[in-house]
Amino acid sequence: MNTDNTQPGAIRRKDREIADLNEILDLLKQCKVCRLALCMNNKPYIVPLNYGYTYADNKLTLYFHSALVGRKIDMLRANPRVCFETDTGHELVRGETACTYSFRYASVIGSGCILFIDDKDEKISALNILMRRQSGEDRDFIFNDADIEKVLVYKLIVEEFTGKRHL
Repeated sequence: MNTDNTQPGAIRRKDREIADLNEILDLLKQCKVCRLALCMNNKPYIVPLNYGYTYADNKLTLYFHSALVGRKIDMLRANPRVCFETDTGHELVRGETACTYSFRYASVIGSGCILFIDDKDEKISALNILMRRQSGEDRDFIFNDADIEKVLVYKLIVEEFTGKRHL
């Protein structure tokens, strides 16, 4: 988590900051889609992805999978530094005038570095983390060699993250 308000990712509105790590991890459980922000040749690109995650030894790691090739993969190979965002709890709050309307939400934003997973056992482990997260099923899934070879699996080693909510 980032506590230095001068660094990227610092929260200006401290009254909306989620300071409790368990609350942030609970948000990650609620969200199904993570948006990765990438940049190559000074051209930004954002992509929504399903994800899984682990939090162990004070380290947050997000896991993703995709096709072996494409724009996103080209960008990640050229520049593995990314930002991420995930959010939930969306609700319009009506006001008397346009400027008194508001919006409820909770989000997690952070940054880190992407690492591609080549080891077959680690790939299967990451895919199981993804499948458990997305399916809600607490079991090991079966992956055949052909499936493993045609999917790219990568992880985001999160270096900093913050939680924010507006109730």
